[in-house]
Amino acid sequence: MAETDLVELVDEHGRATGSTTVGQAHSAPGRLHRAFSVVVTRPDGQLLLQRRADAKLRFPGLWTNTCCGHPLPGADLHARATLRVREELGVELVDVREVGTFRYRAQDGASGHVESEHDHVLVGGCTGELRPDPAEVAETAWVTPERAHEMVEAGLTTPWFVDVLRLMNAHPTD
Repeated sequence: MAETDLVELVDEHGRATGSTTVGQAHSAPGRLHRAFSVVVTRPDGQLLLQRRADAKLRFPGLWTNTCCGHPLPGADLHARATLRVREELGVELVDVREVGTFRYRAQDGASGHVESEHDHVLVGGCTGELRPDPAEVAETAWVTPERAHEMVEAGLTTPWFVDVLRLMNAHPTD
């Protein structure tokens, strides 16, 4: 998404309250807005993680879930997530389901940008061969859930990834 694209502002319960640009939503002190975090899994339980491209404005170079993004105001969340996975990684998201939501707030010390998001966690599989967009993704890795937790403990991941894992652990067979 471009910094001038619109995102949906929400209240503390996730109810839409308006819209603003991506740039304004992430400018200090941050404005609470809707986001999604997708985790692609394989039948053996491994998770597809990405290391964010160094050119990203917020939390560059850190490992995180498969794909993150924002639905446009009033847009279908699953459709937008499917599109972002295709754009960022070149694969088709299949059998996607939402496992929960959480709110978080984190400031990127390097840029001063603020994440203040009501995040929907979506889990699914994928078809096709990975073709990451280098402007978005520095690298990808299939990891076990245990390895993902080790990466969090080592400080290699984005601030929201710990909550993504928490929700996945709470709903392993949904």
